[in-house]
Amino acid sequence: MRADFLCFQQAQLAGLTSTYRAFVSSHLQDLVTVVRKTDRYHLPIVNLKGETLFNNWESIFDGNGGQFNIHVPIYSFNGRNVMTDPSWPQKVIWHGSTARGIRLVSNYCEAWRTAEMGAVGQASPLKTGKLLDQKVYSCSNQFIVLCIENSFVSDAQGK
Repeated sequence: MRADFLCFQQAQLAGLTSTYRAFVSSHLQDLVTVVRKTDRYHLPIVNLKGETLFNNWESIFDGNGGQFNIHVPIYSFNGRNVMTDPSWPQKVIWHGSTARGIRLVSNYCEAWRTAEMGAVGQASPLKTGKLLDQKVYSCSNQFIVLCIENSFVSDAQGK
């Protein structure tokens, strides 16, 4: 998926060495399964400055729409707060999923392959404080695609 490649590429340009994926369901994978099973329960979900957004990956998909504290910023790879920076005039993120992270094949812009006005995708206005709010929008919108680190790599030597 092109969004995954763009997340990977932007992370590399920012000097980040872990694997980053787009926070969207795809034609091959439900959003809830983007992070490895071994990392879903014990690692906190943090922003680029280490501030906690969620206690763990699974807590995003508890059915409450991925409720987060709107006072904890979500940053782009270049350190800009997507909630306040004018680079993102519409503070809405694509996700294409149910509140439990299962793909909605009728609401994910034809597997994220179209920007047609008549096609629709599931998205969430960040002002709601939910990553998985259940709103349907035309695929012609240019919304935010969040990138998440999906494979934590620890340095065995502590560097």
